[in-house]
Amino acid sequence: MSDQRAEILTGAAVLAVALGFAAFAGLGSGLTGPSGSYDLHASFRSLEGITIGTDVRLAGVKVGSVTAMELDPQTFFADATLSLRDDLLLPEDSAALVSSEGLLGGAFVELVPGGSPVNIEAGGEIEDTQGAVSIFTLLMRFAGGGEDSADAAP
Repeated sequence: MSDQRAEILTGAAVLAVALGFAAFAGLGSGLTGPSGSYDLHASFRSLEGITIGTDVRLAGVKVGSVTAMELDPQTFFADATLSLRDDLLLPEDSAALVSSEGLLGGAFVELVPGGSPVNIEAGGEIEDTQGAVSIFTLLMRFAGGGEDSADAAP
């Protein structure tokens, strides 16, 4: 009987630790928007490497996360919703770029503040965007000597 009780207590402890790790991972991943946040929208040519929960950074510091992504069927651009900290007010001429942490690193959305005295309001849109740059495309251009295949002589 005491062996069964020890097994039940051990199982309960393992389950409690697993639930604690799951809760910690959920909070740290940014899947839930940070409390005290507001949303901005941005339209990108490409969001390759970006998923819901991806970091939004300013000067290398995480200031928010991507909370929604969808394709605009009219423009064929990827529309993203960025959830940012309330204490961060961006000038209206700020830019949003899809950047990479390195050659093999992950992607994130980088904010580059502008110089306008007017700030973007909550729910507003960042109009200056730059989508993801395909490493494969860059390598093909480098390997091909920068020539476009249509320009090459037969």
